[in-house]
Amino acid sequence: DVQLVESGGGSVQAGGTLNLSCAVSGYRFRANCMGWFRQAPGKEREGVVISWASGGGQTFYGDSVKGRFAISQDNAKDMVYLQMNNLKVEDTGKYYCAASYGLCTLNARFGFYGQGTQVTVS
Repeated sequence: DVQLVESGGGSVQAGGTLNLSCAVSGYRFRANCMGWFRQAPGKEREGVVISWASGGGQTFYGDSVKGRFAISQDNAKDMVYLQMNNLKVEDTGKYYCAASYGLCTLNARFGFYGQGTQVTVS
């Protein structure tokens, strides 16, 4: 099975920057879609960004993070990154790296999720 391990979370003041990393392992075939999701206390999990692994690598961001967050992938290192700029208090939550071999949308249920890394913005 695919294993995803996130790192890079932490506490930051509003307006600050954090860079999350996701190490991908255990796959036989590369997932067709990678993404980042987040969940705030008392709220449902929300799609932050999803990115097709091939075909030009189309990327779709949630409305709340457009222009502030950026996903990138390094297939040679089996890494996925999420750069988060101009962080806001409402960005607080646990961030999950995810992989899908099927649907690739912000609302899709991905097949594999990591354990998550906490991001707190104050």
